[in-house]
Amino acid sequence: MRRNFKRSTVCGKNLKLRKRLIKSFTALMEGKINKQLKKVLKKIVKEAHEPLAVADAKLGGVIKEKLNLSCIHSPVVNELMRGIRSQMDGLIPGVEPREMAAMCLGLAHSLSRYRLKFSADKVDTMIVQAISLLDDLDKELNNYIMRCREWYGWHFPELGKIISDNLTYCKCLQKVGDRKNYASATLSEFLSEEVEAEVKAAAEISMGTEVSEEDICNILHLCTQVIEISEYRTQLYEYLQNRMMAIAPNVTVMVGELVGARLIAHAGSLLNLAKHAASTVQILGAEKALFRALKSRRDTPKYGLIYHASLVGQTSPKHKGKISRMLAAKTVLAIRYDAFGEDSSSAMGVENRAKLEARLRILEDRGIRKISGTGKALAKAEKYEHKSEVKTYDPSGDSTLPTCSKKRKIEEVDKEDEITEKKAKKAKIKIKAEVEEEEVEEEAAAEEEEEEVEEEPSVKKKKKKDKKKHIKEEPLSEEEPCTSTAVLSPEKKKKKKKKKEAED
Repeated sequence: MRRNFKRSTVCGKNLKLRKRLIKSFTALMEGKINKQLKKVLKKIVKEAHEPLAVADAKLGGVIKEKLNLSCIHSPVVNELMRGIRSQMDGLIPGVEPREMAAMCLGLAHSLSRYRLKFSADKVDTMIVQAISLLDDLDKELNNYIMRCREWYGWHFPELGKIISDNLTYCKCLQKVGDRKNYASATLSEFLSEEVEAEVKAAAEISMGTEVSEEDICNILHLCTQVIEISEYRTQLYEYLQNRMMAIAPNVTVMVGELVGARLIAHAGSLLNLAKHAASTVQILGAEKALFRALKSRRDTPKYGLIYHASLVGQTSPKHKGKISRMLAAKTVLAIRYDAFGEDSSSAMGVENRAKLEARLRILEDRGIRKISGTGKALAKAEKYEHKSEVKTYDPSGDSTLPTCSKKRKIEEVDKEDEITEKKAKKAKIKIKAEVEEEEVEEEAAAEEEEEEVEEEPSVKKKKKKDKKKHIKEEPLSEEEPCTSTAVLSPEKKKKKKKKKEAED
């Protein structure tokens, strides 16, 4: 019993001593001076004639301000501190090495637990849970609102078309209930006067079916659920904003609280996200598209979750890839600064965002700049002048018949008609002259035949063929078409018949 009591008292003393050590260590790491340290430093101030070597620059500044004691912080001091820690067993007499190792290990574990417990800068699990809950609430709200509109639409379908906002729709429905009550109800706190008058007019001539009171009660209960969930969502969004500004202020400035929280949730924690490269952060959230592109040997995606950032959204589609790459590089710097840095200000994020916005303006203005010359001068845009042109209707497009490609003027068409008429008259005169010559030749041939009946028929045939060939060898030109035909008189027909009988 005595041994157990002694052990318990020793354990209790060790716990108290460990708690004191933890408090003093946390105060030192935060740059604060403990009471015991103050007492020791006051004694040193009276006796010391040289500056004090300090391992932490913050603590040295605080000591100098409060106690007017000059302090030194340099790489030489760090080496000296490392040597003291390695030779701690020889410097403190009466302590075994095993006990010293166990005490250091226990102190390190308890100190890390204490810092995780009370430091809001390193607790990022709350952000992961908050953003996942926010996404779940959005899905549930959409399902509930869709069901509410569809359910109440059987009773009053016109209300869904008039009120587009989901929350005001549910609030109006919760206040009025049945369609008959809209005439006496006042909805001025939710709707404007014009919309309220339109709702009341639609309620009087609605085509919806009649619904029982029990159905209306169930619909109203669903509306209260929607209103409560939407209010809780706004509260959760404000909580997420505050947590992101406390844990990752520079990331929040760069990409916004929602995109930053989704990046942290996708990586698992802020420390895991800080270990990723900029190219990985750029396509984080588009893993399926990346592996599909690698498998099919196509272009890999240019952005993932970072696409929803405001800087990427306000750029033109041509420059989205460049801006997402630059934004990912600057965001990785902000993530590492928030994860491993001691400063909790957002000055770095503001500076990097200003640089990105300036770069974006240069990219957007590059298309307006001159291509030739130095490329620095902006292209001068001419002053716009409105010129009113009176256009007449063209009826040529109404016709479906094929027309000539060249449009002819009326005067040209008249001239062409005159030319064709002149050519036709000339052709007629030529034909008449030829016909008269043929008649003369035929009369002479008939007289010769009558005188020389004894000649051979073969010679006569050759002569006739030569005459026919002579007539055929003079064809009419394409420009002078023959419009009239020669008609033989009855006397000539009789002469031809006589010639044929003589030949036979």
